[in-house]
Amino acid sequence: MANVLQVNNINKMYDGKSKFQALSNVSFNVDKGEFIGIMGPSGSGKTTLLNIISTIDRPTAGEIIMNGAEPHNLKKEKLAKFRRKELGFVFQDFNLLDTLTIEENIMLPLTLEKTDPNEIDKRIDRLSKKLGIHSILKKRTYEVSGGQKQRAAIARAIIHKPSLLLADEPTGNLDSKSSKDVMRTLQAINENDETTMLMVTHDSFAASYCSRVIFIKDGKLFNEIYKGDNQQVFFQQIIDVQSMLGGDADDISTVRL
Repeated sequence: MANVLQVNNINKMYDGKSKFQALSNVSFNVDKGEFIGIMGPSGSGKTTLLNIISTIDRPTAGEIIMNGAEPHNLKKEKLAKFRRKELGFVFQDFNLLDTLTIEENIMLPLTLEKTDPNEIDKRIDRLSKKLGIHSILKKRTYEVSGGQKQRAAIARAIIHKPSLLLADEPTGNLDSKSSKDVMRTLQAINENDETTMLMVTHDSFAASYCSRVIFIKDGKLFNEIYKGDNQQVFFQQIIDVQSMLGGDADDISTVRL
């Protein structure tokens, strides 16, 4: 299996009155088609790691290699292009633009790349039907539910066929039914299109849809577990590791599958 992403000995130190080591020697690889969850208590370094992988932040030491390239070494313009082409983003608060329709939001990455309008129409039609949002394409963001917004955000994140989809707490603002719908959507995209995904979450239920979960504690790799054939068993294993990790009560999900 080809590596889409290599995280090699990443360290992140924040300077200030009191220096803070957010990440220490974090290393792992992500193969094409994997769906990986990153978990850990609040303040463990999950979001810092995601920000470094997404090139929003820079590591103090170590390197990120994506499809053989080191994005942190790219000049500003090339980095912006790399981010636009290679990465897709899904956020907790959807990050859709209220001034645009759902359809216009979804097509944004292709518009920026000056893709042929016929190709844009084709992709939107196929993707919106697949994600069950075809009927809301002409609506504005404030006219649809949270779950529909997140599925629209997922469509926007994958319409340009990125090498890696990065999701930051994608179910954080959703009720349990919408969470399940969104996670099933992500799982289906991962399985059917072999889209490689990396998701930061504190929700054990959401993580149980991943093929592997990496746990971080105090900026260091703590553990990793792989999913077998049984999602319920995997869910229980995630909860067990979460309780070993400790953390706030809201870091440990009690939702049952």
